[in-house]
Amino acid sequence: MADAGETESQAAVRKEFALERYRYILQQIHAVNENVHRFLAIYQALATALVGAAIVLFVSYRKWGVAPSTARGGVIGLLVLATVVAAFTCMLIVVGALAWLDYRNEECDITDEVVGLGFRARPRSGNLLRWYETYVLLFILVSVATMWVLAGVFLLPAVR
Repeated sequence: MADAGETESQAAVRKEFALERYRYILQQIHAVNENVHRFLAIYQALATALVGAAIVLFVSYRKWGVAPSTARGGVIGLLVLATVVAAFTCMLIVVGALAWLDYRNEECDITDEVVGLGFRARPRSGNLLRWYETYVLLFILVSVATMWVLAGVFLLPAVR
């Protein structure tokens, strides 16, 4: 870690800086991990509200005097909005996973330099199935597909 011409004081400052950077990286990794849960909670709340609104529209459109074509358009519009929310949530999760990968690689760079080569293993793409983000993304994609299928099979044909 220390160059030949580096003084003991410079080496100490360099180690202290590396330690502070390491702490910051660990803090960022923790924040990225927590964000996935926040994004999932936001998606669940918005998707529930939007699909609930679509069902209320379906159940009440006749009583409200709304034309069937307008009701169908409203249901589709609410599902499109739920899909946009899902796409945005997926994008945030993917960006968070990429940031996590970047922080982990930086963590490995620091530990390689300060502690020794290979102290911390770098992330591998083969571990994708062990990441909970993978399953959160799958849940979101399956739930959106299920919303559209159920609306296409049950709600939209019944609006006449």
